[in-house]
Amino acid sequence: MVTLYFFFAFTFLLLFLFITFLSSLVVRIFTGKSIRNPTYPPVKGTVFHQLLYFTKLYDHQTHVARGIPTYRLLAPGYSAVYTCDTRNIEHILKTKFSTYPKGEYNHYIMGDTFGHGIFVVDGDKWRQQRKLASMEFSTRILRDFSCSVFRRNAAKLVKVVHEFSDSSGVFDMQVNACTLDSIFKVGFGIELNCLEGSSKEGIAFMKAFDESTALTYRRFVDPFWKIKRFLNVGSEATLRKYVKVIHDFVDHLIRSKRKLLAGNTAANDKEDILSRFLMESQKDPEQMNDMYLRDIILNFMIAGKDTSANTLSWFFYMLSKNPLIQEKVAQEVKDVVGLNHEANIDELVANITDAALEQMHYLHATLTETLRLYPAVPLDGRSAEIDDIIPDGFRVKKGDRIIYMAYAMGRMPYIWGSDAEDFRPERWLENEIFKPESPFKFVAFHAGPRICLGKDFAYRQMKIVAMALLSFFRLKLTDGTKNVTYRTMFTLHIDGSLPMLAVPRKT
Repeated sequence: MVTLYFFFAFTFLLLFLFITFLSSLVVRIFTGKSIRNPTYPPVKGTVFHQLLYFTKLYDHQTHVARGIPTYRLLAPGYSAVYTCDTRNIEHILKTKFSTYPKGEYNHYIMGDTFGHGIFVVDGDKWRQQRKLASMEFSTRILRDFSCSVFRRNAAKLVKVVHEFSDSSGVFDMQVNACTLDSIFKVGFGIELNCLEGSSKEGIAFMKAFDESTALTYRRFVDPFWKIKRFLNVGSEATLRKYVKVIHDFVDHLIRSKRKLLAGNTAANDKEDILSRFLMESQKDPEQMNDMYLRDIILNFMIAGKDTSANTLSWFFYMLSKNPLIQEKVAQEVKDVVGLNHEANIDELVANITDAALEQMHYLHATLTETLRLYPAVPLDGRSAEIDDIIPDGFRVKKGDRIIYMAYAMGRMPYIWGSDAEDFRPERWLENEIFKPESPFKFVAFHAGPRICLGKDFAYRQMKIVAMALLSFFRLKLTDGTKNVTYRTMFTLHIDGSLPMLAVPRKT
């Protein structure tokens, strides 16, 4: 009887706490939001409504933005303002850059996974990392080293695909293994060999990295994530396990690299990014400790791996859906490099020089068109530090989040014309020469002072991989009727596999 009493008492207590929590949440969501005031963006629900559309979130946002370029979702203590208006984007990313930082809320959600890395922090920490990264990305040493790594791994990928094509086998054209091998070599100076399938630690790291970013992203729409983290249950318990795998792996690499570099003055042993950051850390060892270095490297990883890997996956998918465009790219490779499918793969990649990459205008346009429709980062945002009026005339309050929707923007007729949803690389060409658009219209690499430093780095890697594969194969979907979609997370992953056939061009 006593046990039953305590059971009911405990159940009642939990129910009371749950109702109290929900009541408090509702009050915080709807209080002080000027809901009926037309000078603020129209309200289209709460941020938690996004859970209803979570698997198709970016398409839902696209649907709403077609009728209302700027709207609000209410959240506890603030409003989330979503916009496709290019004037608003230039306002928050450039004109009033200093008053629209990433913000503490963003860091609070992402900090467990990304620490104090460049994508999360503001102020002095951001400026320090930005300056250091800018110096490194501009060095000839890193450019030459990275290109040699990209060529070598592209050749490996072609040989792996050859094995499938020779046996008429189906393979998964998600190029995570190739890009991860490249990023690890460039970033850490180590061979991961995921393409050969020989690195269990690397594969475990890649899985932990992808899953942790997906679970972290879900925090933005999960009202119970803080409770779950406190109790260490559900998705938060899983996230904690994955984060530990990531941190242990990178910490081990940093310790190993420090030992390797101790007393070693050979210049060619300091080509990778981690080695170069470690050399910089010697100038300020207290601030740039191993934990800080880990955060820097992990942020570089999400930028380097996911941008290139995801874009290449969508690129090959779109080429398989548009075979005429695929053949135009292949013909351009042949014209520029001067070799065809009869060449040896090592000979071909050796001919993919900087000069050759610069001449690949149609390929550049096709990759850019892929990024327009399938941006590596489909959503990004800033926090308002002051009350403000944005260029389309709407007011925002201090503490509001302003999110620009790169995925939706690529599909807006009022930005790209009536053919906005068509895959048409020619929109980027003028007299067969690539012509860029405003970064506030094409925001795949962000814009303003925080514009992506690795943009050229990413294009070089993607071009080399694309040129190598398309020189030797025609790529086809095994099932052209399959609905290929994304997985909702920070970066635009293809959901599941992308089964394809590679038909050798020599046949």
